[in-house]
Amino acid sequence: MSKRLDTLAESQTIGMSKLSRELTAKGFDIINLSLGEPDFITPEHIRTAAKKAIDDGFTFYPPISGYAELRTAISEKFRRENNLDIAPDQVVVSTGAKQSIANVVLSLVDPGDEVIIPLPYWVSYIEIVKLAEGVTVSVQSTINTDFKISPEQLEKAITPKSKLFIFSSPCNPSGSVYTKDELQAFAKVFAKHPQVYILSDEIYEHINFLDKHESIAQFEEIKDRVIIVNGVSKGYAMTGWRIGYIGAPKFIAAACDKIQGQFTSAASSISQKAAEAALGVFNKPTIEMQQAFLRRRNLVIKLLKEIPGLIVNEPKGAFYVFPDVSSYFGKKNADTVINNAKDLCMYLLHKAHVSTVTGDAFGAPAYIRISYAAADEKLKEAMERIKIALGELK
Repeated sequence: MSKRLDTLAESQTIGMSKLSRELTAKGFDIINLSLGEPDFITPEHIRTAAKKAIDDGFTFYPPISGYAELRTAISEKFRRENNLDIAPDQVVVSTGAKQSIANVVLSLVDPGDEVIIPLPYWVSYIEIVKLAEGVTVSVQSTINTDFKISPEQLEKAITPKSKLFIFSSPCNPSGSVYTKDELQAFAKVFAKHPQVYILSDEIYEHINFLDKHESIAQFEEIKDRVIIVNGVSKGYAMTGWRIGYIGAPKFIAAACDKIQGQFTSAASSISQKAAEAALGVFNKPTIEMQQAFLRRRNLVIKLLKEIPGLIVNEPKGAFYVFPDVSSYFGKKNADTVINNAKDLCMYLLHKAHVSTVTGDAFGAPAYIRISYAAADEKLKEAMERIKIALGELK
């Protein structure tokens, strides 16, 4: 096999979900809080649009960057919701935001180029940079700073070899959201370093518990170096449809089109027509989902704070909590010893039958990620199981 495989780690979020399904198939009552997937069904008007697309014969190869109608809908979405002027020819539609990120990284990063990534990060950022043979420069944050880095830390991380900065807001796994003032402070730093491009992963834009979503692309001094990555998976409950997209400078969009043309060509024609309906002005289902996630966040935080030893903050977006679990390291139950977060996740899976993800997957080994994209009663049951299992560690 190629040496490339030796450098890549398996996605631990997908790995834990796979293990959960295997245990469920064996008859165990597993509550899966490991995957970042809304538990809602895709809204009816989106499903109806997909059915109509089938009946209307949208079954042929689409253009690599996506149907003109969808790219126009994305352009209008940027203008309407984000006050950004991104033309349709600056948009590339891909088979999910993960492919969008890979397209951008492979378009920009040469071997040896440095890519700055704040910790904690989404699991695939590091692995995609490895595929491009780039060098990751990590910037540390903790729960004490709400998992946000400072402009001073960013400035210190930039070198003459820096090519790209990748971050998400709202963030997976921490749920942290950068405010407009915080993003503007970053923009002032980037303005001094014109060789650095910014990849802003905004896939959780619509699961945001602040007043409104803020994009770093809004700042004039850097807007020509910002690539926005977004998609329909999270905000519209469309994970299985596999539609992501970028809004980028025109030359980067053209580069992504070139790369995608040799990997997958275009995203599914039917999924594209469904996404076009999702990105219209009718967003009542999205608002209802956001309200449900806020209720669930408050429920999970309340219940986690009742468990001794956990340190929990209040995430302002996405659908995750990322508690510090390090107080349990070194404890044991019978023959099971908890040496690290991975041990704790496996203990919770087999003892409490609750699936979570180790913080190691996100570059933060003192934490675990808990998704609250599940029904309220499931969340209550899961938190109770976790409380009992942790209480048995001595």
